[in-house]
Amino acid sequence: MQEVAVETFGAMAKTEKIAFILEQVRLCLDRQDYVRAQILSRKISPRVFDADTSKEKKKPKEVDNVVEAAPADIPSLLELKRIYYELMIRYYSHDDDYLEICRCYKAIYEIPPVKENPAQWIPVLRKICWYLVLSPHDPMQSSLLNSTLKDKNLSEIPNFKLLLKQLVTMEVIQWTSLWNAFMNEFENEKNLLGGSLGDKAAEDLKQRIIEHNILVVSKYYSRITVKRIAELLCLSIQEAEKHLSDMVVSKALVAKIDRPMGIVSFQVAKDSNDILNSWAMNLEKLLDLVEKSCHQIHKETMVHKAALKV
Repeated sequence: MQEVAVETFGAMAKTEKIAFILEQVRLCLDRQDYVRAQILSRKISPRVFDADTSKEKKKPKEVDNVVEAAPADIPSLLELKRIYYELMIRYYSHDDDYLEICRCYKAIYEIPPVKENPAQWIPVLRKICWYLVLSPHDPMQSSLLNSTLKDKNLSEIPNFKLLLKQLVTMEVIQWTSLWNAFMNEFENEKNLLGGSLGDKAAEDLKQRIIEHNILVVSKYYSRITVKRIAELLCLSIQEAEKHLSDMVVSKALVAKIDRPMGIVSFQVAKDSNDILNSWAMNLEKLLDLVEKSCHQIHKETMVHKAALKV
């Protein structure tokens, strides 16, 4: 069944082809053949699920742009969309790709029947929040985080709204207090949609909080001692240095550690052009200040002379 290239069959309805390929992907995931599962999943473009099924075929040449009506025993297009993203969640869970898992849950969340039923969208929105927190900091994660915070439905789960707000606020988060507040919510995910968050999720959550705190420190300090960073992160000096080094290697931030002095510098190294531009701007500001001062002196002199004539 895995070898059948069903996409080449012209007589089959498009939804029937999608259902067959999804079954192929499911079989590969059940056999833990993740490479073949990825290859098969790429035969389906996510855009096909956004096709308008209400369009009628008016001309023969438009047949390729219309999704055929599903046979009686084949799920509808929206059901196939949900099955597709649930299978992709299983695939990305194998590599702990939290951001892609979050995007899959986001796509499920946008399905109309799911979004109209609070009993369905609340568990999905919880998963979106958790996987956003577990995702490494990058532009895509930041964009999803801010868009999720603007979702009005988030007010129905205030604990998770508070969790996301803590991540966008540039303040140091105390790991122990955060874990005590959300430990029960974390454990409850095992009984909800998608099951538990994974064996590494708790460790990765702590890692993301540490990374957030390091980014906050780098925003407010240009130079700081390693000892002080360790105190702010509630870690030992060796652990703080390790996490800081990992973030520098991953290019999440720019920093240099002077180990003999025990000082961390977050200043970005400037090239000669940047230094010259900075000097030019400083000189321009200085000359502007001198010009204003001369104008004020000249003004006061004229006023004083006018007063003497009177």
